[in-house]
Amino acid sequence: MTKPEHGFGIVGCGVIAPFHAKAIGDLPGARLVAVADTSPERALDLASDFGAEAVDVNELLVRSDIDVVCVCVPSGLHAAIGVRAAAAGKHVVVEKPIEVTLEAADRLITACNEGGVTLSVISQHRWDSGVQALKELVDSGKLGRLLLGDAIVKWYRTQQYYESGDWRGTWKLDGGGALMNQGVHYVDLLQWVMGPVERVFARTRTSAHPDIEVEDIALAVLSFASGAVGILESSTAVYPGLSERLEVTGTGGTAIVEAGELKVRELKEEKGETAPYGGKAPASNDGKRGAAAAANPADISYIGHREQLRDVLHAIGSGGKPAIDGAEARKALEIILAVYESARSGRDVALPLAVV
Repeated sequence: MTKPEHGFGIVGCGVIAPFHAKAIGDLPGARLVAVADTSPERALDLASDFGAEAVDVNELLVRSDIDVVCVCVPSGLHAAIGVRAAAAGKHVVVEKPIEVTLEAADRLITACNEGGVTLSVISQHRWDSGVQALKELVDSGKLGRLLLGDAIVKWYRTQQYYESGDWRGTWKLDGGGALMNQGVHYVDLLQWVMGPVERVFARTRTSAHPDIEVEDIALAVLSFASGAVGILESSTAVYPGLSERLEVTGTGGTAIVEAGELKVRELKEEKGETAPYGGKAPASNDGKRGAAAAANPADISYIGHREQLRDVLHAIGSGGKPAIDGAEARKALEIILAVYESARSGRDVALPLAVV
């Protein structure tokens, strides 16, 4: 029996849309049918590159040959488009973050639940080989009881980047700065590996980009429900841009993922206890900094998007939940909003947050 084909539409034809288009093209039983954008020229360019049609968003949402809609519009418009897609009976894949407020995120989740459609939010780095290896070390107990978890995203963006779209660097449509836009992936990974966050204490600054509304540096101390603690650091002010890192230590050892690869794997069960004053693990990459692909978003691989869309199609076919559904994606948003609230108030902020 032939596997049914899933027709995809993409709404929003900016920087991230080609990643979705390439991912769709790699998947058996998936086809990009049409794309839409407020700029007809952008839509025509993407459509011509990937053999799709450029149409109006209203037409895209009612087409019977489209059953999955990828929402790639500015973050603060995710719910507006996603709710319409769900009402039209389409499954919804939303780029990160799920939205910029909990109220909007909940509205999107409710619309998809009521419409009986699948909702998934992109966090493609969960499929990175190093992240998968780290998660296995945690889940298998090889790292022991978790003690410390740090997520570090020190990237660089010029003022030209923020000027490339009138939504960038705004509270209304970007929802925040270095943490909401660039750091959200590693916020998701940190909570996925370490478990729920209970309290946040944070500071933010706008230091290198004075013409934006939002932060270009965010620092937070996190207290996890498990008793572990951690650091969250995200910036777009670190020239020229460094590789992102996820560092996890437990009573059984330490593992570090850098740019998606497992660079450090130091386990007591394999190497035994150190001398009384400890030891020193060799530097990753022999002390040399790896290339920061995220310095240019166009250099990032689309493979993670492909694997996440594969997971979405499996969920649709089986009637199950995707790995990153609305409720799962909401967790990272809530942590980020707690960071912003702590930075504004100067106080510890407890989770869960009230929805206003």
